[in-house]
Amino acid sequence: MFPINYGVIVKKSLLAIALCSLAAISSQAFAQQVQEGPWLVRVRALHLDPANKSDPVGGAGAADRLTVSSKTFPEFDISYFFTPNWAAELILTYPQKHTVYLDGASIGTFKHLPPTLTMQYHFSPEKKISPYVGAGINYTRISKDSLNNGALHLENSSVGLALQAGVDYKLDKNWSLNLDVKKVQLRSDVIGASGKVSAVQIDPWLIGVGVGYRF
Repeated sequence: MFPINYGVIVKKSLLAIALCSLAAISSQAFAQQVQEGPWLVRVRALHLDPANKSDPVGGAGAADRLTVSSKTFPEFDISYFFTPNWAAELILTYPQKHTVYLDGASIGTFKHLPPTLTMQYHFSPEKKISPYVGAGINYTRISKDSLNNGALHLENSSVGLALQAGVDYKLDKNWSLNLDVKKVQLRSDVIGASGKVSAVQIDPWLIGVGVGYRF
């Protein structure tokens, strides 16, 4: 008969127990993430702060530059978590009205609808404070623009990149507070009777604070 090495048996048994415990803990942690639900909806107060870079109207001189007004408005977004770390977010709102200025004097208004879709990575979804980053695409529909008594118009649409960073602070399993910052590429040509007369880079910062519900 072979001698029985009880020390080795005990060590292997303890190792097996430890591995099983770790597996159970990991499974429980994953189950808790799954129980949170894959959907997250938020309502934010959003402040739009344009970069306001433009070519001179008519292409001459340093004056005659267009700027767009800043604005604060409500925003609604929907996120879907494919995994505890990866999520897609669709940002929605209703058409927003902005005033356009030429060298500080109002020359008219326009409306824009800027749905934005981003893919996010959440660094610590299991913790109370969970930061994230995201990148995606913005499509802006411009409508009801009338500038300089109808003499000028903006292009109807703009497609550009969107970058995002934010943090969720969990209040409980379902509710959380949110701080979110985005940089969106939003640009348009200004069209007159003879064609393009300027190009404006609105490229706003979007700073949002709100509340979220996970289900």
